[in-house]
Amino acid sequence: DVYPDGLMIPKTLMGTNVIHLPTLKTHVFTEMTGAMKNAFGGLLHLKRHWTHSVIHETLVDLLTIQKEIHRGIFAVMDGVIAGDGPGPRAMRPHITNLLIASRDQVAIDATAAKLMGFDPLTIKFIRLADEAKLGNGDPRCIDLVGDDVSNVNLGFHRNENTFASKGQKLIYHGPLKPLEKILLRSPLVPWSYFASRLYHDGYWYPFVGIPRKKKIMASDWGKLFREYEPKGQD
Repeated sequence: DVYPDGLMIPKTLMGTNVIHLPTLKTHVFTEMTGAMKNAFGGLLHLKRHWTHSVIHETLVDLLTIQKEIHRGIFAVMDGVIAGDGPGPRAMRPHITNLLIASRDQVAIDATAAKLMGFDPLTIKFIRLADEAKLGNGDPRCIDLVGDDVSNVNLGFHRNENTFASKGQKLIYHGPLKPLEKILLRSPLVPWSYFASRLYHDGYWYPFVGIPRKKKIMASDWGKLFREYEPKGQD
């Protein structure tokens, strides 16, 4: 019921090839996020946050749409520095030196999930996409070419939350569900943006995020990133 009149898709996307460049990370709403969720911010406009209560089904719908409008879809997932924990904003970065590529958006997400230590078919959007034959979500049926990662298990964590995401889940899936339209689909909605910014920008980033960033920036990858910064910036 979020888009009863359908979606407006830019003409420039019709009949084109598209390359997704997601990063390897976990997510508070979808457990992990990769190629399939990468279309979330591109095909859905201002109301996209309304779909969080049905996010898994939404990602499957988005992949269905992409297969209809694009000539080809390819994804390259950056796992050089991967994110574990309550992503996408409050993660623990890990240098994993992984790079994954595929034209099968379901398979690349399934492979990423397995590398994190998850059973891909227990992640709802991967299972639904596999059942809809939009791609291959079963790692046993995915051919991997390149480095042997069969024994890689990053030991990442599922279903971690921040203070902010706990509140959101109470609205999307918990006892506050009856108030969802009032709290998140009405003129009252700016309160949620303010609360999120207050938590993430006012507390989490200054006291938790910056120390984690400094640790990564002291690594070899961080030093390489520094070389791309304009001179005079810190």
